[in-house]
Amino acid sequence: MSDRQRFKDKIIIVTGSAQGIGRGVALQVASEGAQVILADRSDYVEEVLAEIKANGGSGYTINADLETYAGAQAVVAKALECYGRVDVLINNVGGAIWMKPFQEFTEEEIVKEVNRSLFPTLWCCHAVLPEMIKNQKGTIVNVSSIATRGINRIPYSASKGGVNALTVSLAFEHAKDNIRVNAIATGGTEAPPRKVQRNNNPLSENEKQWMQDVVDQTIDSTFLGRYGTIQEQVNAIAFLASDESSYMTGTVVPVGGGDRG
Repeated sequence: MSDRQRFKDKIIIVTGSAQGIGRGVALQVASEGAQVILADRSDYVEEVLAEIKANGGSGYTINADLETYAGAQAVVAKALECYGRVDVLINNVGGAIWMKPFQEFTEEEIVKEVNRSLFPTLWCCHAVLPEMIKNQKGTIVNVSSIATRGINRIPYSASKGGVNALTVSLAFEHAKDNIRVNAIATGGTEAPPRKVQRNNNPLSENEKQWMQDVVDQTIDSTFLGRYGTIQEQVNAIAFLASDESSYMTGTVVPVGGGDRG
């Protein structure tokens, strides 16, 4: 357990917590005293809970498809069943599936990108609101992206632009209920190989080049000239989730080494 206890006795939902930034967030808030609901559609989320428990923390997992209304509702219901309330929701599901010029996307691919990178956040915010309104208190942190200004992932960029608009509008609408809503816009982030791939098909030579173009553009747009680390993203998310940011709401904080997206 961490010496810092910013989340002591807080009930926190972390979506997309089986790997990557979501895993890092779940481990961080648990180490600082949170009771965590880890939501993911992958069974790898059980390994994260086991790691939390091994380090003296506690929580529960739920497998849910957060691209659906029902999946988001089930996650909030699980938190209420286990703990009776939700203090913080951290929405971490998303990520570009394909990287290529917009005209190369099929209709089906565009729909899949939006379903993956907009709807999980939209549905989970909608699901948790009644409980937070009832309690007249709550904190929501959405994970967006500086890719709202980027190349070769237009459907993903549009989805994250929707997350930004959702963040600001929801904060405006529910400030009267003492609900704070903020987001971070992640920059390029170094991460281990994914346990569950977003796209299982081998890349063509064109696709490899289009992906490299994204990497080059990301680094060129970043003042620090490098990708960030998972922990650097986790640090910003944990700050917005904590009471240390109590006078911040409706804000999208870029964590991209100087690239504001």
